[in-house]
Amino acid sequence: MRILITNDDGIAAPGLKTLEHIARDLAGPDGDVWTVAPAFEQSGVGHCISYARPFMIQTLAPRRVAVEGSPADCVLAGLFQVMDEKPDLILSGVNRGNNSAENALYSGTLGAAIEGALQGVLSIGISQYFGPGNRDLDDPFEAALTHGKQVIERIVANTPKDQPDYQLFYNVNVPPVAAADVKGINVVPQGLRPGLRFHTEATTSPSGRQFLWIKGGDQQVQTAPATDAAVNLDGYISVTPMRADFTAHDMLDTLGAIAT
Repeated sequence: MRILITNDDGIAAPGLKTLEHIARDLAGPDGDVWTVAPAFEQSGVGHCISYARPFMIQTLAPRRVAVEGSPADCVLAGLFQVMDEKPDLILSGVNRGNNSAENALYSGTLGAAIEGALQGVLSIGISQYFGPGNRDLDDPFEAALTHGKQVIERIVANTPKDQPDYQLFYNVNVPPVAAADVKGINVVPQGLRPGLRFHTEATTSPSGRQFLWIKGGDQQVQTAPATDAAVNLDGYISVTPMRADFTAHDMLDTLGAIAT
């Protein structure tokens, strides 16, 4: 198997090392793993591409490339410049922190998976939820490392080969627990944490200039039952199948009356 991996935490991130271990196990002794990841952290950039400016790429080692761009840029660079053949699979992560619920909309981890799907390659974003059950472990990514290969193999085995429209990509979130405490895998929809929104917080520099920090909410707040963050906080790995089709299909008939 030929696998392209990337992330949004940057090429030096510990979660990327976890994903490299998973990918090598998946690829097997006759497979290839290529790493094309951002030179610097790109968290929160979503599906951004560097459309209005060029970006530098640098080969650090054989099959290991740093890109001064977004995760989606990394996928494009990997597919069209770095790899000699199209990969069988694109993996993005392992993100430090969850991309459940509304976080999915901002996620550079999933931005890479979206671009991979648009390019016709099965793509999976993987994130490690952080919380009291794992953040103080010697390796807070141990649950993702232990269970990641199995989850990916099951997704690959159960994804339809023929997808004529927007192709599937997957959002996988590993719960904030030790590997031994993972209860299983749930296939669930994306949730929404009630009352939580990103917001700005002002600060003033020593020179008197004002700056704004983007702040998030409490990640231990559950979503509705049987949705991603809810099952994560109950100890389950969530698998959410997604497509890059933003159409609210349930509203097409309802809004039909406004058509002329």
